Amino acid sequence: MTTALPVLITGATGKQGGATARRLLAEGVRVRALVRDPRSPAARALAAAGAELAIGDFDDPATLLTAAKDARAVLLVPPADYGPNGWTAGDEARRGTAVVEAARAAGVEQIVFSGIATMGPADSWGQEGKHRIEDAIRASGLRFTLLRPVRFMENYLMQGSPVDGIRADGEHRHLFVADRPLQMIALDDIAVFAALAFADPDGWHGRELELAGEAITPVDAAATIAAATGRPIHYREISEAEAAAIGPQLAATWRLIRETGGWQADLPTLRALHPGLTSLPDWLERGGADRIVAQLAATT
Repeated sequence: MTTALPVLITGATGKQGGATARRLLAEGVRVRALVRDPRSPAARALAAAGAELAIGDFDDPATLLTAAKDARAVLLVPPADYGPNGWTAGDEARRGTAVVEAARAAGVEQIVFSGIATMGPADSWGQEGKHRIEDAIRASGLRFTLLRPVRFMENYLMQGSPVDGIRADGEHRHLFVADRPLQMIALDDIAVFAALAFADPDGWHGRELELAGEAITPVDAAATIAAATGRPIHYREISEAEAAAIGPQLAATWRLIRETGGWQADLPTLRALHPGLTSLPDWLERGGADRIVAQLAATT
């Protein structure tokens, strides 16, 4: 593989794609960022950091082929929309498969896909579309690595969601069982695993990794955040009825969490691959606490 060629990052202005682009640029890897609007603040920041911008759209296959030309590898993070009836799995699968086909046609040698950690059947927790993309990748003939991250630590910063994020009154509301360990991961750690795969395409070919960096009960996590921020934070486990009122897929996931015990990423194995895995206290100390405080201040 010609390492002088760039890595095409899809979802580059989003969370996982942005974190991976920044990681690769810091390591001196050439990055080509797929963007819809090169004038957006996120796109301009990537360009200022040294990324080449490729204008394209997941819903326009011709632009994907142009973006993939002369790239050595692709990070695939297709957009997935969530509505009242759940994830738009069909759109997600179509968009992801279009990138796989463009990569093959352009002669790309490797694809790294970041999807979602498994938890029971493929139609739960937004897995269906991602599983279809994984099937297309396995059949593509490309070197591939499949990353399946659990919940992001950065989700504590979410606003406007019926679950997750910390509200102005300090409540963190979610589906997860209050006293059962919840796995989570920092975005920067997902970027590390992607960078490891891009650095060793042969050694990482065929790996399928569930990614997590921490396992802590939601109650203990709230106490940890409270100690780091100096703000009263508490966790509330919503009921099945509350989940059902939000949407049928959320209710199904509420039940699935209790039936399966939640995500089961192998933390010791992951630490052997990446000894610097981020714990929740690490994430808070590295800026997470300040961002939570600033967000709470802006909403009160």
